[in-house]
Amino acid sequence: MIEGPYLDFEKPILDLEKKISDMVEFSQAENIELDSEIKSLRGKLKKLQDNIFAELSRWQRVQLARHPKRPYTLDYIKMISTDFVQLHGDRYFADDKAMVCGFARIDGRPVMFIGQQKGRDTKSKLHRNFGMANPEGYRKALRCMHMANKFGRPIIILIDTPGAFPGIGAEERGQAESIARNLREMANLEVPIIITIIGEGASGGALGIGLGDRVFMLENSWYSVISPEGCSAILWRDAAKAPEAAEALKLVAKDVEALGLIDGLIPEPEGGAHRDPEMTARNLKGYILKSLEEVDQLEPAELLKNRILKYRRMGVYSE
Repeated sequence: MIEGPYLDFEKPILDLEKKISDMVEFSQAENIELDSEIKSLRGKLKKLQDNIFAELSRWQRVQLARHPKRPYTLDYIKMISTDFVQLHGDRYFADDKAMVCGFARIDGRPVMFIGQQKGRDTKSKLHRNFGMANPEGYRKALRCMHMANKFGRPIIILIDTPGAFPGIGAEERGQAESIARNLREMANLEVPIIITIIGEGASGGALGIGLGDRVFMLENSWYSVISPEGCSAILWRDAAKAPEAAEALKLVAKDVEALGLIDGLIPEPEGGAHRDPEMTARNLKGYILKSLEEVDQLEPAELLKNRILKYRRMGVYSE
């Protein structure tokens, strides 16, 4: 059973889970046989979960992507790898705490991890700047990518950001330039780049570390040029219309996959990644290892050629 906080549409599930938990505790404490009643309630719970999560709107999936209990980048790194050594600083300005980078091993294989990191309480949210990187974050990521390229280490990227930080200081230090430079340089790295959107993938904040050989999305993540709130504020001058904007943007994993912008959708446990982080991590690890097996067969020249063709095929249309 997941303790709070919870989303509005999760409440009926959590209420029924609590009822089952209370009944189990009562049965054990009083030594009363309640197996049939508990089994019946668990059947109702399964049916309720199936009904709710089969009919989720795009806006509800956006909410799941932001769930406060959802695993973040460092959580996945801990679950799927060993020997993680974090690297700091961009060697120009500062160490951006919203961007984490470091070497690790997945099943003994050395890799470079890069990803945005959010916080869970007020202090850590401020420390991580809500997962919104400044230019120095993207420059740190690029420094670590070049290091991985030098030592022949695959780059594993986990994206989870509401966007690049839009502050005045960030603009003064070249936010747009840092993102554009990353895109140019990532197109030419001679090591495999495997990317997964694990939560939010918003705008240039996601794109700044988002060019690779394989790009996946967790089932309840989203990936778009703008957030639903930002879109509704521009179109209707009303952030409350975010649910309508989410429908129009077609930003959830199944939509992005249908558009051919990602290579696959990674399934989550019913109810979202926060319901069973270990299962989600196993699924993620499986996709990463399978992708590495596929691209390991390619020579650097062929890897780069395929990477360029992958992005040239996007946005093709006819009149």
